[in-house]
Amino acid sequence: MKRKISARWVPHCLTAEQKYYRDFMQNLCRKMHKNQPQLLEAGPIILHDKARPHIGNVVTEKLPQYGWEVLPHAPYSPEMSPPDFDLFPKLKQPMRGRRFPSGRASCCSTRAIRQIIKDGDPDGIVKLPTRWDSVIEKQGDYIEGL
Repeated sequence: MKRKISARWVPHCLTAEQKYYRDFMQNLCRKMHKNQPQLLEAGPIILHDKARPHIGNVVTEKLPQYGWEVLPHAPYSPEMSPPDFDLFPKLKQPMRGRRFPSGRASCCSTRAIRQIIKDGDPDGIVKLPTRWDSVIEKQGDYIEGL
C-alpha cells in the first residue's frame, strides 16, 4: 500500500522558480536604481525565453510596474543559436563514441573548449549575422545547410 509521506501546498500562481525569478528581478531593480539609475529612466528592455518562471503571473504583472518592456521571444531556431549550430557539434566530435565516468566528461569537454579557442575555430559567431539575415529573408523558415 502506497502512502503519502509528505506534501507541500504550492500556490497555483507562484512556483519556487517564479518566486526566485521575481526576487531576482526585484533585487536587480534595486541594484540598478542604486548603481545605474539612468538605465531605469530609459526604461529597460528585457529579452527572456518563455520558460515558466519568466511567463508566470507574478513576473508578468511585476515587469510593467517597473516600467520594463518585454521583447517578444521568437520560437526556438537552431539557425539563430550559436552554441547549437557551431559550438556543440565541435564539442561532441572528440567525445563521440566514448563513455565517461561522471567527472571525466566535464574534463574532456573543458579540454575540447580550450582546443577550439586555441585553434581559433569559434567561427560560428562570425557567421551568425549572415545566418540571421538568411532567417529574416526566409521569414523564419528552416534553412538547411547554412
